[in-house]
Amino acid sequence: MARRDLIVVGGSAGAHAALRSILARLPVDLPAAVLVVTHLAPGPRSALADMLATSSALPVVTAVDGERVRPGRVYVAIPDRHLLIGAGDVMRFSAGPRENRVRPAVDTLFRAAARWAGPRVIGVVLSGSLDDGAAGLAAVVEQGGAALIQDPREARFPGMPAAALAAVPSAAVAPATDLARLITQCAGQPAAEAGEADEALIWETDMIADGRTDAGQPQEPIALGCPECRGGMYEVRTGRAVHYVCHVGHSWSPESFVAASDDGIEEALWTAVSAMQEKITVLRGLAAHAERTGDHDRHRIYRSEAERVHRDSELVRRRVLGAGRHGQETGRAPADRSVLDPD
Repeated sequence: MARRDLIVVGGSAGAHAALRSILARLPVDLPAAVLVVTHLAPGPRSALADMLATSSALPVVTAVDGERVRPGRVYVAIPDRHLLIGAGDVMRFSAGPRENRVRPAVDTLFRAAARWAGPRVIGVVLSGSLDDGAAGLAAVVEQGGAALIQDPREARFPGMPAAALAAVPSAAVAPATDLARLITQCAGQPAAEAGEADEALIWETDMIADGRTDAGQPQEPIALGCPECRGGMYEVRTGRAVHYVCHVGHSWSPESFVAASDDGIEEALWTAVSAMQEKITVLRGLAAHAERTGDHDRHRIYRSEAERVHRDSELVRRRVLGAGRHGQETGRAPADRSVLDPD
């Protein structure tokens, strides 16, 4: 009989403290493997596994591509690679498309676990900004797995837990100190037989793992362009969760899409400011030349046009800088922070 023996944990900003609290309380004979993904900044290596090991009753190691997971161990993702679980409980790394602007992404691990381990999975979402993990946790539940969420009121950054709870309202919610107890109670319990993964889940997990798939395109085309590659996008609904995926596999939760769009708008505005500044420089040069040659009409025209472009440039500049100082002006959610921030 299948049992719940694969625990996938995702978090971001503020998740370190919750992870340490959970791992310190898990029993040494836990009959399940634990896979951890947090939003790691790109780099040659991460000290996260070493840091968590100081608080954990279980061995904590950095995940290894191609290695099969073992019960009673904690495996931690590496920077700039998605951590996946595949057939036969074998871990895989992928340099595939970023999801929600990050690699590794929580949704990526959760979807892979949902596809290949189904009812055996326990998904856990911890502190973090925005909403990575919500659609992935919905996929875990849709495939028969269990869902646990850190209480958003306790989380240092409640965005991820709150979004996960909105997507999976049936999930068990608890402070980090109680999540270890819930995990322990759930681990090793009988699980239902796995059902068939839907085509959208197969398409996405194949594209992230291999960059190709025989599955049909996921669900409904939508009139959005991918902020990463500008490709056409599809809307995918998993229970109450919705996310968008482009034809090459970039995936976006709604909040991460809005944040990326804001970045694109700001970049475009700064490009406009730069272009206007160049125009002002040329117009002032033409005005000066006209004045030197005694062409007063052209001098007046060029100087007037330079002043007009300067006013427009200042309006755009104030808008960009104002939005940077006051995020509420654009309605933009605060950017997520790497959990290299120790708490």
